Amino acid sequence: MMGSTTVTPPRERRKAGSGGWLGEVARIIVLNDNHNTFEGVALALSSVLPGVSYEKGMKLANNIHAGGQAIVWSGQREQAELYWEQLSDAGLTMAPLEG
Repeated sequence: MMGSTTVTPPRERRKAGSGGWLGEVARIIVLNDNHNTFEGVALALSSVLPGVSYEKGMKLANNIHAGGQAIVWSGQREQAELYWEQLSDAGLTMAPLEG
């Protein structure tokens, strides 16, 4: 398309000593499995992720079940790493963080 411009956020500044990019966005993806119940997934999601109620967790659990996986949160990489670890520790089957 002529005349249209795509703006990509700058990723030129690195965090000191971390090797990560400032402002880098990561996505947390939960995979469907045969050992977690809908209720267990909803409870884990609502306990770990800000803004996710048990009801929203149940909707996400249904999306995970129906699609085989679902993005359950996206945001700053450092925060995503913490949430990913907490959800994994809660027994959810996690995909590697995507960024």
